[in-house]
Amino acid sequence: MSGNGDVVLIKDGKRLDGRDFDELRDIKMEVSVLERAAGSAYVEWGKNKVMVGVYGPRELHPKFLQDPTKAMLRCVYNLAPFSVDDRKKPGPDRRSVEISKVTSEALSSVVMLERFPNTVVDVFIEILQADAGTRCAGLTAASLALADAGIPMKDLIASCSAGKIQGQVVVDLMKEEDNFGECDLPMAIIPKKGEVVLLQMDGKLSRDEFKDAYKLAYDGCMKIYDLQRKTLMDSMKKFVGEGGIENGD
Repeated sequence: MSGNGDVVLIKDGKRLDGRDFDELRDIKMEVSVLERAAGSAYVEWGKNKVMVGVYGPRELHPKFLQDPTKAMLRCVYNLAPFSVDDRKKPGPDRRSVEISKVTSEALSSVVMLERFPNTVVDVFIEILQADAGTRCAGLTAASLALADAGIPMKDLIASCSAGKIQGQVVVDLMKEEDNFGECDLPMAIIPKKGEVVLLQMDGKLSRDEFKDAYKLAYDGCMKIYDLQRKTLMDSMKKFVGEGGIENGD
């Protein structure tokens, strides 16, 4: 995040992609997209394209890592080499390790890991195309995939970001806004509790700007939550409609 006053990000009261300051990018969500995963999800968020597969609970190896009181939730966030304009070197880097860690911590706050001692639940987040906000898109998709896998959860995790561009606080930054804006504030919440489980900031905000950005990000999370619930409900209706559950069962 590096501010650049020479780059125009707001024109005639609109952002470069025509959005209002409080408007999210177009979002598409789908679950059960991978046959061999216990649960899966695909999310298109603006130009971001994210695929997530969940595997487990399964026995954790090596055994010295096993916990007799709960499962381990292991998240791997990966930015595909072809996902960005400048080809990324394959394999993990400091950023992907950090995002994997904070994603795992956020999801662990809702997954009932105590139900599956000595096991591991693996969550693989693959960013196929990146356009800013990939940690929010990945976390949102991972939450959907866990629900699709039938893993017991207290609630979904919904994630969204806000930030500042040309002195204006806005929600859901796209690539140009993230590159040339002044601040980025990703957030994730447990919607039913209203509890924040992820809050990071890259850049600077005044106290009032932080309050405005916080509210925009929080409201964005709630909109994402509504889309997540609708996606899961539509999937269930489709499953029942195709005869997935017999009458009386």
